[in-house]
Amino acid sequence: MTALGFLIPAALLLGLLGLVAFLWSLKSGQFDDLDGASHRALFDEDDDKPKQ
Repeated sequence: MTALGFLIPAALLLGLLGLVAFLWSLKSGQFDDLDGASHRALFDEDDDKPKQ
């Protein structure tokens, strides 16, 4: 029973930490361009290659 006294605050603290990290990533613009990364992965253009 005493273990719950440690586990419940630890779970709440970790949940709050995850929420703060998520809100920080939203505020810093991590989710602004969701399509850009997928297009860059599919349509790779190498600028190093000499054009013929």
